[in-house]
Amino acid sequence: MGALDLDAKFVEQDGKLFIGASQDCVPIAEFAKAQQSAGYHGSSEMRHAAKIPNVIIEAYCNDNKVSFADVMNNPEHIRRICNDPKNAAFRIWPGRL
Repeated sequence: MGALDLDAKFVEQDGKLFIGASQDCVPIAEFAKAQQSAGYHGSSEMRHAAKIPNVIIEAYCNDNKVSFADVMNNPEHIRRICNDPKNAAFRIWPGRL
């Protein structure tokens, strides 16, 4: 479950290069569910809120026109990703960030 789990596709059309990525997110969702069921949320001082797949972060960056660095440097982006109901399968600590 690392950065190398992405499957990239490259397509050239009308002189433009399009890049698409896919990722099998099932193992990540299963990991998150197991961690949540076991109560491995961390402590009140440091919560393990989620295990978010790379493709979800990439889609967020594209949809919101922000860079990966912007997402990593601004906690509001992580809050939005984690609190989005579409990403509930990847939550470990179920509370709201």
